[in-house]
Amino acid sequence: MISKILQNVIKHLALGTLGCAWAVAAEAQVGSNSVPSILGTPDANAVATAIRNASSTYVLDDKHILQPGDIISFQIQEDQIMEDREPAIQLQVADSREVEFPYVGRVTVANKTCKDLAKDLKALLEKEYYYQATVIVGLNLVNKMRGKAYVWGQVRNQGAVDLPFDQKVTAGKAILMAGGFGDFANKKKVKVIRGSRSGTGATQTFEVNMVDILEYNKTDQDIVLEPDDFIIVGARAVNF
Repeated sequence: MISKILQNVIKHLALGTLGCAWAVAAEAQVGSNSVPSILGTPDANAVATAIRNASSTYVLDDKHILQPGDIISFQIQEDQIMEDREPAIQLQVADSREVEFPYVGRVTVANKTCKDLAKDLKALLEKEYYYQATVIVGLNLVNKMRGKAYVWGQVRNQGAVDLPFDQKVTAGKAILMAGGFGDFANKKKVKVIRGSRSGTGATQTFEVNMVDILEYNKTDQDIVLEPDDFIIVGARAVNF
């Protein structure tokens, strides 16, 4: 009796070892067209396919275009083997729309989704560092703000206004967000001052007639703001 129980235990242990080896083999082939099979296991292809499908359920985001301030997670997994998986790290997209990655350095993310970026990183890593690598780029936190513009002068509340990614904020809207014009505002000559985007130090100045825009609905004459723009509302001449 004891001998029979011992034989059953050994049998289960052997099957368990075989199952582990089978799972590892299937895991190593995730993403490929070939599915591993083991002699003496007629349902090997079906089980390995199930393992492959379960391992590939993490779908990289292919909708959100990465923007400055976004937080992403980055992980490298070589040949889909758990022991060769690098720990995930968090990285932030810089104002230059670049991210500093281990091994490959600064990589631009301009006009790219997580899925696009993972594809680029995979090519860079396999060029010099890995024979075959799976790169996982997750979107942890979306920065909803492009930056800030600043309203000064004859408005109710001077200071910064937020510029969301999903909205076009114009000079007129920014003034309304700042509480509207002050009592002595020169509405016909509002200035928008924009710094250099090329690093030359040169600035651009736009003059906007807010009477036409806000009172006569000539909204096509309004200026869409960029981060760090300054809206200056001067004072009109007052006759006593």
